[in-house]
Amino acid sequence: MPFFSTNDGKRLYFEDSGSGRPVLCLAGLTRNSRDFSFLAPHMTDWRMIAMDYRGRGQSEHDSDHGNYSLLRESQDVIDLLDHLDLDQVTVIGTSRGGLIAMTLATTHPKRLAAVVLNDVGPVFNPSGIAKIMEYVGKQPVSKTYDEAAHALQHMMGPQFPGISLERWRQMAEFQNQETTEGLTLRYDPALRTALLEQAAAGAIPDMWIFFEALHDIPTGVIRGENSDLLSAQTLAEMQNRHPGLISATVPDRGHVPFLDEPQSLGVIREVLDAA
Repeated sequence: MPFFSTNDGKRLYFEDSGSGRPVLCLAGLTRNSRDFSFLAPHMTDWRMIAMDYRGRGQSEHDSDHGNYSLLRESQDVIDLLDHLDLDQVTVIGTSRGGLIAMTLATTHPKRLAAVVLNDVGPVFNPSGIAKIMEYVGKQPVSKTYDEAAHALQHMMGPQFPGISLERWRQMAEFQNQETTEGLTLRYDPALRTALLEQAAAGAIPDMWIFFEALHDIPTGVIRGENSDLLSAQTLAEMQNRHPGLISATVPDRGHVPFLDEPQSLGVIREVLDAA
């Protein structure tokens, strides 16, 4: 399996498939490269690269949980690009991945050919953050993938009406590992401690400055109609500040769209054409 080493010696996992111009897929906070399984069949004309951040998926955990930060994870992305000898990529960033993309726009703008932000912007609804903190770092109560699928369907159903139990089971597999003793997280639970400590230290910067660094980079935004993290008002302000912004709102989706919806694919293709 492909791994690379970061400049501080961590061994991180990545996937690299297809051919064509490179697209780097960056997952959500607690998720991993499997996050893009539903998008992959639609990317046959592109070289699709996805990585597991440190402490997630198959990547090495960090004994210093302070390194579970946007700046460190952004540097890990640059280390991967250097490992692959890629001068520039288009980034599709889901939630946390979008924040990393905005960070890269401020620190390494020339490495970005274009950016797609999946249900994330410079402002986060407090209710969405609270919902994330309800589960992050806590071991699953469900004992099997089937139990977890039913739990996800019950919890997420109001935001994602009509989604099949089969898809929720896939999501349960992406996010958890089934063992003889039950399910365990596919990420380091210390991520919760890192988030709490960063919040207590006031470490979250003004993300509008980071978003505005995308001004000269082709950028798209996908928003779930029922999102509790990215509001319609924030998206409107993003459009005001980035006149060329390509955007779409996906009906019957919350945080986050799966990226195989027609509206999501429309934004992605338009941004890729503009790159």
